[in-house]
Amino acid sequence: MKPLDGFRVLDLTRFLSGPYCTMVLAELGADVIKVEQPGSGDDSRRLAPKVNGESYPFGMPNRSKRSVSLDLKDPRGTSAFLRMAEQADLVIENFRPGVVRRLGIDHDTLSAANPALLYCSISGYGQTGPYRDRPGFDIMAQGSAGFMRMTGHPGGRPAKVGIAINDIAAGATAIYSILAAELARRTTGEGQYIDISLVDAGLAWTVWESGAYFGNGELPAATGTRHRRSTPYQAYRTADGYVTIGANNDRLWRRLVLDALHRPEWLDDPRFATLPARMEHIDALQDAIEEVTADRTTAEWIEALDKAGVPGGPVLRYDEALADPHVVARGMIAEVDHPIIGPMRTIAPPAKFSSVDFAVRGPAPWLGQHTRRVLAEAGLGEAEVDALCADGVAYDAHPERTER
Repeated sequence: MKPLDGFRVLDLTRFLSGPYCTMVLAELGADVIKVEQPGSGDDSRRLAPKVNGESYPFGMPNRSKRSVSLDLKDPRGTSAFLRMAEQADLVIENFRPGVVRRLGIDHDTLSAANPALLYCSISGYGQTGPYRDRPGFDIMAQGSAGFMRMTGHPGGRPAKVGIAINDIAAGATAIYSILAAELARRTTGEGQYIDISLVDAGLAWTVWESGAYFGNGELPAATGTRHRRSTPYQAYRTADGYVTIGANNDRLWRRLVLDALHRPEWLDDPRFATLPARMEHIDALQDAIEEVTADRTTAEWIEALDKAGVPGGPVLRYDEALADPHVVARGMIAEVDHPIIGPMRTIAPPAKFSSVDFAVRGPAPWLGQHTRRVLAEAGLGEAEVDALCADGVAYDAHPERTER
């Protein structure tokens, strides 16, 4: 049994923030029904690479779900959705503010018929404030939250984080907010409206940066791989790449200097003797360390650091990270069989529970794969569904593959 068995979600989200959230809910047991526009579906379905016409990137955050394709701009599509919403526990959307009200599927409308409904909206800037109507993708949120001014190397152009960090932050914020709302609902029976902003979610992760700013007015700037408060704590050049070293307290500093780098004279060097001194002379410290590390390979340095009890590790390419024996041993690569793509690999859920079943439940659906089945579950008759499909209000991209 999964924690969210019996919890039904109508997922109107696209791209990444919402789909990431609902993927996690699905793999915790929720019945996630992805509601998509006929013909095109989620915008991420167009992303390459494609296999047999199906997007592989779309398949990553949309696995373990069902797909219903309805034209919500058609009153008949809206009517069908309203019937589905009467049976739902959660509706989640990431349209621009105001869109769901124009479609007649906003929180006030749906909760009038289903008072216990949870409703979550994700948008770039939130449902209130002067920027509420601005469209906002991850890169706009990274810029607005200050991330692009604190990422990259000093003196360089503004840089985005290598992954869609604000999208994932918003999705993660939505996950714990929805779970909190569901716990409250199980006690009170009351529904809840949840407003998530990509910018807000990102700002909430600036824990140490906000402490430095509020405490001393310090603006976080780009530092490359360096830590803002301690050193040595960065990537250093080796004979064949880079090694990360985290000797960020005096005990680890002594181990690094004496047992790994074999430079005991640094303990008495006034530039490096204390943490404040090391921070003041961080460029000189980097040069000194790299004079040593450049003579041996990354693997040799990791062995030496491990032996000395100093945290260290490689700086891998993504393909190397996925093939790393530790990642493989942790079961972080899962395999699923997609009905059109065929065998697929995906990133598995990261949490390991002692007894909770938390795993990939199945592949992402093709567009409209479960349209007929879900509409029947909502009480629509076969003739009614046939008419909706014939008129393009309901849709199944592969009706020849669908069991009736």
